[in-house]
Amino acid sequence: MGKKLLLVGEPMGLFIAQEEASLEDVAHYSAAVAGAEFNVAVGLSRLGHSVGYMTKLGNDPFGHRIVKTMKQNGIGTSLITYSDDRSTGFMLKGKTSHGDPETFYFRKNSAVSTISVEDVEKVDLSEYGYLHMTGILPSLSKTTQEAAHHLMKRAKEAGLTIFFDPNLRPSLWPDTSTMVRELNRLAELADYVLPGCKEGKILCGTDDPKAITEFYLARGAKAVIVKTGPKGAYAATKEGGFQSPAYPAEKIVDTVGAGDGFAAGVISAVMENLPLEEAVRRGNAIGTIQVMSVGDNEGLPTREKLERFMRENKQESVD
Repeated sequence: MGKKLLLVGEPMGLFIAQEEASLEDVAHYSAAVAGAEFNVAVGLSRLGHSVGYMTKLGNDPFGHRIVKTMKQNGIGTSLITYSDDRSTGFMLKGKTSHGDPETFYFRKNSAVSTISVEDVEKVDLSEYGYLHMTGILPSLSKTTQEAAHHLMKRAKEAGLTIFFDPNLRPSLWPDTSTMVRELNRLAELADYVLPGCKEGKILCGTDDPKAITEFYLARGAKAVIVKTGPKGAYAATKEGGFQSPAYPAEKIVDTVGAGDGFAAGVISAVMENLPLEEAVRRGNAIGTIQVMSVGDNEGLPTREKLERFMRENKQESVD
């Protein structure tokens, strides 16, 4: 399917609560793997695309589990290095029947936070045609912030198509103004920017989808796709914009990973040279499939499952 996509980020161990309770009271957890970029990598791999993942992991059970899980999902692991001094991050996720689940991270000073400009300089970009970055890696440390910027700059100069999902994690940044400044700096290097409405409010000073697209188009993006929750998504290029309605969910089981599923849908369609309308439609479909599944990436569909879902379900406008 042409050139590969490169992702860089922090995959983490994940403990999912098996009963509804506050995290400190949960007695039983099941183990899995989490991380925004990891979820996107799984989504793309299941749709038949080749992806490589660059990260640093601790030389520990979580690190080895993550690599094993990546291999099981067909994700390239040649760019993964281990640290004997730092551990792999992990997180707890609560169980809830409504709204977003409670989460708690154990990632401070993790192995990934040591990724540097020197590390990303070593990556051979010649086998990649695409790069997907989120705002999580640059939030982890000063060195990861510099590394993210350097890699995106290198990728732009090498002619890769760059996707950027702000994926805000305010608690990981020293303050909001630093977060806004650095993420908008990275967004200026991207071809496709994929914020949500709430993120737009913080990054652009508005939650109006049209205004958010105008903000990033003026800063060099080729296309901006704004996730508008139950309304689907609003996308625009310099030629104009359109609203793509969401697919209705039979039952919302777990909202985590929906944005990553959306990104996988959009990116896969762009990699297949499909029109932007089709890319956003596919993003909406995978986002809906994902919220109907427990876990961050378990519900991400194969191509066959995706095509069946899009055939059997219709997009619905929400006023």
